Amino acid sequence: MNVSENFKKIRTNITLACEKVGRDPSEVTVIAVTKYVSVERAFAAVESGVKHLGENRPEGLLAKQKSKLSSQDICWHFIGTLQSRKVKDVVNHIDMLHSLDRLSVAKEIEKRSESVINCFVQVNVSGEESKHGITEADLDSFIEQLSQYKKIRVIGLMTMAPHTENKTLIRTVFKRLKNCQLRIQEKAYPHAPCNELSMGMSNDYEIAIEEGATFVRIGTALVGHEE
Repeated sequence: MNVSENFKKIRTNITLACEKVGRDPSEVTVIAVTKYVSVERAFAAVESGVKHLGENRPEGLLAKQKSKLSSQDICWHFIGTLQSRKVKDVVNHIDMLHSLDRLSVAKEIEKRSESVINCFVQVNVSGEESKHGITEADLDSFIEQLSQYKKIRVIGLMTMAPHTENKTLIRTVFKRLKNCQLRIQEKAYPHAPCNELSMGMSNDYEIAIEEGATFVRIGTALVGHEE
């Protein structure tokens, strides 16, 4: 697998998706999801120009950070569900958290973090039982409650679309998250500027970009799947 060629192709696709809707490609950040690949494969992504790596398990995150990747200038994202008891293992080792959806996690961040953490609130737009995240109906009150935690800054929202060939359904999910983001942004909460959207993966990132994604989380299409 040629990670560099994959990244070039992804950047081209991002540019084309942005052109369709009049966006600047520089608005879109690629997060290489490295949870299923070796340090070597993750390092190849960084050498190709990727500056953002995403892990979904505390063990995987810490292992990669102790590897030769430690010498690289990387922005680390935790993109998986974070259990309250695991917050202490992760919170001071990441730049962004993409899966905040419980006050119990917010409380642990407040207690354990040494600095303010940039967080995405995870919203289960599709309503699938298999997915984590709060409901659209609960979003506003949840973000209001987060104001009591001074270590949390809500920079945006995150969701995962259904794994389906139905592009209309995928687009609808992304549109709904964008509408949620705009609604929260308009409220101008000091603790929740909510300017960003983390949505889109290997199979649907172009649709996500057309609907406003600013961070796309790409694993298989970029670094493959080794485990």
